[in-house]
Amino acid sequence: MSEKHYILATAGHVDHGKSTLVKALTGTDPDRLPEEKARQITIGLGFAALRLAHPREAQTVFRIGVVDVPGHEDFVKNMVAGTGAIDAALLVVAADDGVMPQTREHVQILAYQGVRRMVVAITRSDLATPETLAAALDGVRELLRGTVFAEAALVAVSAKTGAGLAELRAALAEMFARTPPPADVGKPRLAVDRVFTVKGAGAVVTGTLSGGGLTRGQSVIVQPAGKVARIRAMQSHNLDVEHASPGMRTALNLPDLAHADLRRGDTVTLPTRGRVSSAWLVSLWRLGGAAELRDQTRVHVHHGTSDLAATVDVLRAASAEWPVMLARLRFETGGAGVFGCTGDRFVVRDWAARATLCGGVILDASPPRSRWRAREADLAARARAPDDAAAWAATALRWERAMAEPDLLHDSRFSAAEVAGAVEGLVARGRLVRLERAGQPALLVEAEWWSDLRSRAAELVDAHHAGHPEARGLPLAALRASLGRAATAALFESLVATLAPAFVRAGEVVARAGHRPALPEGLARAGATIRTALAKSPLDPPARKHLAPDAPSRAALAFLLESGEAVEISPEIVLSAEAVDRAAHVVRAHLRQHGRATVSELKMALASNRRIMVPLVEYFDRRKITRRQGDYRVLHEG
Repeated sequence: MSEKHYILATAGHVDHGKSTLVKALTGTDPDRLPEEKARQITIGLGFAALRLAHPREAQTVFRIGVVDVPGHEDFVKNMVAGTGAIDAALLVVAADDGVMPQTREHVQILAYQGVRRMVVAITRSDLATPETLAAALDGVRELLRGTVFAEAALVAVSAKTGAGLAELRAALAEMFARTPPPADVGKPRLAVDRVFTVKGAGAVVTGTLSGGGLTRGQSVIVQPAGKVARIRAMQSHNLDVEHASPGMRTALNLPDLAHADLRRGDTVTLPTRGRVSSAWLVSLWRLGGAAELRDQTRVHVHHGTSDLAATVDVLRAASAEWPVMLARLRFETGGAGVFGCTGDRFVVRDWAARATLCGGVILDASPPRSRWRAREADLAARARAPDDAAAWAATALRWERAMAEPDLLHDSRFSAAEVAGAVEGLVARGRLVRLERAGQPALLVEAEWWSDLRSRAAELVDAHHAGHPEARGLPLAALRASLGRAATAALFESLVATLAPAFVRAGEVVARAGHRPALPEGLARAGATIRTALAKSPLDPPARKHLAPDAPSRAALAFLLESGEAVEISPEIVLSAEAVDRAAHVVRAHLRQHGRATVSELKMALASNRRIMVPLVEYFDRRKITRRQGDYRVLHEG
């Protein structure tokens, strides 16, 4: 027997029989508060479990978590909190009342939350005449016309007599048979709707799990406070479970945290998921027309189970051509920040909490504090393609320029597979460049920016060659400093590597492959004088202080040493590289013939003098051409 888990929320006007219907369907009274019993209206969220058989697959059952929401206008914020992570809705309309104000508002809220499936129960059918029942049905059809719920099944039912309950269960089962299972994108989130303490166990939070699974013993983080905890125990509908999947009502025992550390509106997730920030960049839209919020309007933002105070900064007003507003929401959190994922939906209500204004989507969950208005075009691209991972990946790389592949859209609602597919497509179209790194995740770079950066690096190297022809190349540290903040450590290594083969790296400098160091015109005469002196007496040149007595000659000598044309034997003696090579050849030949030799014997073989010979032989020792044995030198073995 296979099980599929879903969440179903009720919706509808106050006193239309939502809780009574839930009790008739499930056997559980969702009204748990004494005040709810006394007033006979739902105030908070109620919960129940419903089991349905698949209409066509005998081995499949649906395990439905039912969230019963309040219908009174004073508790709409509780209703919104109950519909943030649901798979379908059960709209309840009383046959003797028909469509009422909260019926309309609840349908709007469901659409703003991204709900796409609904069954409508026309309750109290036992009290209705044929005429009132027909009027109620017509009113519902008119309400849903033009919405995503236009094809919803309508079922007349009486919780009192039981009439229509079987038909309602069948309609629900048929709806869930056509509903894809809740998405598991590897990014679990549980929006906390209740917090309580169990004696001997500690703090417990409940909510609807979405985005991924959680396992007993797993470490989690409670956002936005960033408190880390371990799941000691888990339950779903009062049954202990080892693992909870998306679409399950879930209770988590978090003994590492106190009751005071937790509150409704928190989100339990993994440490690497989502962002905490003080603002979001968003798109806003309204059913039946454009969102009409003014700049600097204060509003309530309902996201998950949280109710957040915010101010709207309008970026682009809605228009007849495109009835979507782009805006920034600045949250009044006292510095604590809010938690959200890019792509999340939310609902906006007025400051007096009396009317639902519009719905929205988070386009950037952690925008920069400044220059956020420069992102307008990219935000519009995201708003026009809310489900296109490629569009969102491309805009992310335009903002960040470069990032490690696992970090791309890690705070979004897209799965790893969706992001990977988007990357492959963008790379194939030449819009992204993937830079492989040994032992590390690949870097993703915006192609146009990367091309410009490589061109700029090449220009800097060439400019250095022009200004300093005597140098072997541009020091890497200087190149990176010239590129500024764009050249992070990881990116800079890849940049230097990809400059090949036109450019080569030699130690800590980079040069154009065809570059050959040459003395600049101002030092050419001094260089020629040094070369002549070294060639005139190859193994008896002038002392260094006489060879380079002034600043130009010292600069020329430094060039000859750096280029390898001259060799520093000791601080006071410089020989030409040609003279050193000839001397090494003679020394090797002498030692092969005689086995060993003193410095005096080598001096005679080279026709040199002791001033030169002692430091020269010590230089050969350092170069592992010779090795000292007492007063003798022998060839270095190996």
